[in-house]
Amino acid sequence: MDESTLIDKLRRIESLYAGATTPGEKDAADRARQRILGRLAQSKRIDPPVEYHFSMGDMWSRKVFVALLRRYDITPYRYKRQRHTTVMARVPQTFVDETLWPEFQEFSNTLEQYLSEVTERVVSAVLHEDSSDAEVVPQPRQLSFGAQDTVVDNPGGE
Repeated sequence: MDESTLIDKLRRIESLYAGATTPGEKDAADRARQRILGRLAQSKRIDPPVEYHFSMGDMWSRKVFVALLRRYDITPYRYKRQRHTTVMARVPQTFVDETLWPEFQEFSNTLEQYLSEVTERVVSAVLHEDSSDAEVVPQPRQLSFGAQDTVVDNPGGE
């Protein structure tokens, strides 16, 4: 997948969550965004925003999630001493459950797949053609030294 294909796929994801009704709307990202903003405004009238604590697994996911929040005029924040992968936001629960989180997961999965493919190609081309996982071997038996067992995790290292 190349970058333009990725961008097109991400736009189609947004159109899907905006409730796009015609194939031509895949290029109408602004109309899709406006429909989602309308859904958010409606959710706020029925279901008042509550504070959510989102924990992202990595900085890439956080970056995607924060951009998605800002796209829908939701202010992301975090408190002092919270991890950089933590994102706080005040959002109606129905919007999180029906739109925001499912859309984020689609974006995140699509980007993760793309980054994985690029990484695989680059590693195979530059470092070594075999970029498969390390072999899984049985763990060696530990030797007992008196009353205490000692295992060296990094032999020869510091």
